[in-house]
Amino acid sequence: MRIKKKQKFDYILAIAVAILVILGILVLASVSATFSQEKFGRTTYYLFHQMICGLAIGIILGFVAFKIKLSTLKKWAWLFILINLIFMALVFIPRLGIIAGGAPRWMNLGFVSFQPSEFLKLTFIFYLSAWLANRTKKKSFKKTKKELKFTLIPFLVIIGIIAILLTKQSDVSTLGMIILIAALMYFSANTPLWHSVLIILISSAGFLVLVKIAPYRIMRLRVLLGSIKDPMGTGYQIEQSLIAIGSGGILGLGLGTSIQRFGFIPQTMSDSIFAIFAEETGFVGSLVLIFLFLVLLWRGFRISKRSPDKFSQLFAIGISSWICIQAFINIGAMIGILPLTGIPLPFISYGGSHMVAELIGIGILLNISKSSKK
Repeated sequence: MRIKKKQKFDYILAIAVAILVILGILVLASVSATFSQEKFGRTTYYLFHQMICGLAIGIILGFVAFKIKLSTLKKWAWLFILINLIFMALVFIPRLGIIAGGAPRWMNLGFVSFQPSEFLKLTFIFYLSAWLANRTKKKSFKKTKKELKFTLIPFLVIIGIIAILLTKQSDVSTLGMIILIAALMYFSANTPLWHSVLIILISSAGFLVLVKIAPYRIMRLRVLLGSIKDPMGTGYQIEQSLIAIGSGGILGLGLGTSIQRFGFIPQTMSDSIFAIFAEETGFVGSLVLIFLFLVLLWRGFRISKRSPDKFSQLFAIGISSWICIQAFINIGAMIGILPLTGIPLPFISYGGSHMVAELIGIGILLNISKSSKK
């Protein structure tokens, strides 16, 4: 009797993510202590909240995603994004929606609050992978005259619905991330090249309009390009971030010894946490962090290349691209080569919603790696 060997998942990917999570907990413990003490009278509130509501729940749901059959996940992809879109709409209802930073982005269910847009990145990748796999499975796909009506127009409609909801929430950064990942996945599905070119042109025109109608977005771009200097206004966060990063030197000041964490940089626990990480761990620590994200991207694309079906291939590309592109955008903003976006650094920034979504995505990616060709 032949015994079937148990498939192994991608250990290198799992180790890289585990190290990223540990680094995130260590730097958060340093950054959050002061704020926790001031607001709650104890230094561990934010740290424990992240570990319970972010890390613990994320690991549990990620493990479920790792064990469940991929065919089952694909079957219910449409339901996941539908529920997510409903929550995206419900944030505009008073008492259900929580206004943060002047925009309704949070959902309050009484026993828990979360940010639907963070889960939208995951559910959209999920849905788009299943949708593109079904729409492009025919060998004659490129030769049919119905390709425009069958793929591109529905794709633009889906993006349009998401764009309306995110624009109403003033969350253009998340919209940009989703469109960038969607365009990459659409191109990877072997669709006609002119489709991708048209998507880029339409998206670029849309973002120009969004930038023009919001003065603060124009100011951020002008600060980035150096056309204006505003160190005490729009340029304050980037100026303080560069000071923190420069203070770290080669080896850093050491964990828990950051000076800039004491209120000098806005959003130190979330958007700006890389600046504190670089201050405490230095150039070497920053390189290690970037290297780990590159390992994640490499393993994700390797899993995609060896996946047995198109759905798995597209999903692996989508998840690994989402996490790594978001990481590099966040880091790029902190070192002054990209405009400030407000998106978190994966696995590192404070926030339960993005941590849970990312760990679920990694769970599915590891699930796919079990069935990959060896």
